[in-house]
Amino acid sequence: MKNNLILSFLLIALIFSCKPDDEPTPSGTGGTVEPNDTTSVVEPGGTENYLNGDSEYIFDQSKLHTFELNLPVESLKKINDDPAAEEYVEGSLTFEGETIAPVGIRYKGSIGAFVGCVSGLDWTNPSGFKTCTKLSMKIKINWNGSDTKFFGLKKLQFHSMNNDDSQMRDRMGYHFFREMGVPTPRAVHARLVINGEYSGVYALIEQIDGRFTRQNFEDGKGNLYKEIWPLHSNGNVFSDNEYLNALETNEDEDPSVEMIRTFGQEVIDAADDTELKAVIDKWMNIDEIIAYAAVDRTIRNDDGAFHWYCNGNVCAPHNFFWYEEPSEKTMHLIPWDLDNAFENIISDANPVTPIADEWGETRNNCNPFRSGFFGITQKSAACDKLIGGWAKFDTEYEAQRERFKNGPMSAAQVDLLMSQWSEQIRAATEEANEKYSDAISISISEWESSMQELKTQLNFARNK
Repeated sequence: MKNNLILSFLLIALIFSCKPDDEPTPSGTGGTVEPNDTTSVVEPGGTENYLNGDSEYIFDQSKLHTFELNLPVESLKKINDDPAAEEYVEGSLTFEGETIAPVGIRYKGSIGAFVGCVSGLDWTNPSGFKTCTKLSMKIKINWNGSDTKFFGLKKLQFHSMNNDDSQMRDRMGYHFFREMGVPTPRAVHARLVINGEYSGVYALIEQIDGRFTRQNFEDGKGNLYKEIWPLHSNGNVFSDNEYLNALETNEDEDPSVEMIRTFGQEVIDAADDTELKAVIDKWMNIDEIIAYAAVDRTIRNDDGAFHWYCNGNVCAPHNFFWYEEPSEKTMHLIPWDLDNAFENIISDANPVTPIADEWGETRNNCNPFRSGFFGITQKSAACDKLIGGWAKFDTEYEAQRERFKNGPMSAAQVDLLMSQWSEQIRAATEEANEKYSDAISISISEWESSMQELKTQLNFARNK
């Protein structure tokens, strides 16, 4: 598999450089194409579809939508020259004949999203100009303080899927979580065109924000936090400022972090397993969180909330959100960034992400330890008192695993979905392969082989 994190730590400069016949230029794909000036701009406030339609249309599982981005040449060059800066520039979005302008447009991603796709050689600090055809992108509809929405959405996120030749992991993973009753962003495939140039197939992932919480929870006006755990790896709660810095909603409303802090403190104060389970039952929907764990561990989402990466003695997970539902006083864990799920089911194929322990197990007296091909330091997830408490619900966990394997992950369901989704994107995948020949281009045979590999991984997990 090309542009995989396995390769990203091996001979980065050699493996991920463009082919000799395709010397990258700082401007990247489409840098010399003028925006389409013939499309009329629809002013907000009329009867336009994008102002009156619902987000269900954008995330219709039966459709492959095309989104067209237009940027002034200098603006496109600016973001192509330094994608990792993740700086918005002004442009427009055209969808089904309607143009929304202005919108903010930028590249997005963590370190893994830029490995091999920018010219800088230090993968730990992405820099330099764009060298891959595709990079993940974010579109800000409510640009410069505008209250305009696009089918009810404020932002669009297009994930490049550069680490996934099957082009199915994101969509399949989010589908699994949602089908098991876990609050989860919606995902579909989409075609993206930039300044008139077809860029390829992307995964369009729903933004997790206040609109998401209002749609998914009865009381959706509570605090949403990104990538902060309720308790620190040292066994204490965080400071108020640390919780506040992780807020994704209510930042301007003098928010209180009492709920997440109290939740964490009550977990810490639980004197034994019985008290700990009672605290978890008080604060969380047990079916929901144990279903989360069952899906996460079955699909080996090893780069998610249960992988505690360590820097010295400080360890923390990533790729998750927490939502606190104020009226119900319940806490909800939301999955995020699933492009490295499914890789390590049969064996630890990715030397960076694998979690060393089985669910609920601990090792090394709960001190950090080195693991895997590169000896990257991690800590047993169940050493965290909250995760260790979830693992005590062993009967519920096995029941949720069986429900998952015999339901959403059954062979019949997986085969049906992959058949439908692959037919949606087959022509678009072939079009991209014919147009581009850089390191992330996927031939139809490679794509089909990778989808079969994904099915093999799922079949192994189903029968393990």
